Amino acid sequence: MKSNEKYNRIRPLKIWEILQRETDEDHPMGTEELRAKLLECGIEAHRTTIYEDIKLLNECGYEIMSRRGRSNQYYVMDRSFSNPEIHILLDAVQAASFITDKKTAELVDKIAQLAGSQKGLVLKKNIVQFNTAKSSNESIYYNVNEIVSAINSRRKIIFLYFDYDNNHNRVYRKDGHHYVVSPYATVFDDGHYYLVIYDKRYNKMTNYRIDRMDKVEIIEELADMPPEEMQFDIANYKKSLFGMFSGETTAVTIEAHRTLVDAIFDLFGERTRIISNGEETVRFTVDVQVSALFFGWCCSFGEKVKLLGPANIIEQLKEYNETIKNQYEEN
Repeated sequence: MKSNEKYNRIRPLKIWEILQRETDEDHPMGTEELRAKLLECGIEAHRTTIYEDIKLLNECGYEIMSRRGRSNQYYVMDRSFSNPEIHILLDAVQAASFITDKKTAELVDKIAQLAGSQKGLVLKKNIVQFNTAKSSNESIYYNVNEIVSAINSRRKIIFLYFDYDNNHNRVYRKDGHHYVVSPYATVFDDGHYYLVIYDKRYNKMTNYRIDRMDKVEIIEELADMPPEEMQFDIANYKKSLFGMFSGETTAVTIEAHRTLVDAIFDLFGERTRIISNGEETVRFTVDVQVSALFFGWCCSFGEKVKLLGPANIIEQLKEYNETIKNQYEEN
């Protein structure tokens, strides 16, 4: 047995590692089982030695709970994440379409282990298998790593950008030529992960789906930074978008039926100022990036939503509806 001084020194840390990994308040470990676990690692320990090691660990801030009895029972209760927090993370990974099936399985395993091996098994058994169409782009992790590094170092990146054809083959935009952009932030929206970039040529922000990016690389050229008035809080920026489709940011005023207040708060945030507009309707003004998806949202509730202004956006909405109507007119 390895009982020399070197292994005596690491024994307390090995005890902590075993208890943290394999125990919780519902699954304590007895002294004899702990001794056996140590023996599997080639480390011999007597009952009194384990007791003294655990006492030392507690004195040093490694909190190990104990239940006294004929054979003491030990466990680690404090975790970095609570079970509900871990469950939320598991559900988020399952629902995120930009994470591939392979990476989803790997992440689920790692996140579940944050609860310890015993509860981790229970959590994994209880997670819902979302019917989410997952990305097949296995380079997503590499892309994110390069993008985050570029944002932190304020460097530009180059990448190829593609769409899929009806046979699920990649079709690269710009005839396969690289995009060179100044990354500004990353945004998660509706199951997808986006890169927000500042385009100095047009003095505007643009979005790219990270799972549609390929061969991402950082280059030495310094990134262009947006002027101060264009720099934004990510949460507010995201609320102004519809499906991450960029458009001209405009303050619009909308009238809606009172039954849609929850839907308004869900989309624009609970701090949206809503005022009464009669017994049945309310009115609110928000900044949105006007796009076809915004017009689609205005129409999705039928007569329960009415765009009140500005006038030019109302005209655009009418043209949008006329285009849709014409599409179904008989020839």
